[in-house]
Amino acid sequence: MTDRIREKLNQLRVEADAAISRAEAAEKKIHDLEQELTAKDHEIRSLTVRLENADSQLEKAEHSIADSKADREAGESSKQTNEGLTRKIQLLEEELDAAEKNVKETLLEEELDAAEKNVKETVEKLRQVDVKAEHFERQVQRVEQERDQWEQKYEAMQSKYKESQAELNELAQSLQDL
Repeated sequence: MTDRIREKLNQLRVEADAAISRAEAAEKKIHDLEQELTAKDHEIRSLTVRLENADSQLEKAEHSIADSKADREAGESSKQTNEGLTRKIQLLEEELDAAEKNVKETLLEEELDAAEKNVKETVEKLRQVDVKAEHFERQVQRVEQERDQWEQKYEAMQSKYKESQAELNELAQSLQDL
C-alpha cells in the first residue's frame, strides 16, 4: 500500500511539475503578448501622430494652393488690364499719327508760325505719349514677371500637394495594414 501511495505521490508530483511548467509557459506567453500589445499601442500612437501631422500638412497645402489660385487669377486680371492699356497706347499713337498728317496737310505758308506752334504741341504730346507708352510697357513687363512668379509658386505648391497626398495615402495604407 505504501508503494501505491508513493506511486500516487510521484504521479501527483509529476503532474504538479507539469502543471507548474505549463503555468510558467503560459505566464511567459502572457508577458510576451503584453509586451507586443504595448509595442503595438506605441506604434498606433506614433502612426496617429503622423496621420495628424500629414492631415495638417495637407490642409496647409490645400490653403496654399487656394491662395496661389487666387493670386494667379489676380495676375490674369492684371494681364488683361495691361493688354487693354497696350491697345489704348496703340490707338493714341495712331491718333497722334493721324493728327500729324492733318497738321501737315493743312499747313499753309502764310500760317507757318501757327503751324510750327501746332507741331511743337504735337511733338510734346508725342513725347508724353512715348513716356506713357514706356511706362505702360514697364508695367506690362512687371505684371508678366509677377504672373510668371505666381505660376512658378503655383506649380511648386501643386507639387507639394501631390507629395502630401501621396504621403497621406501611404500612411492610410499602413494604418489599414495594421
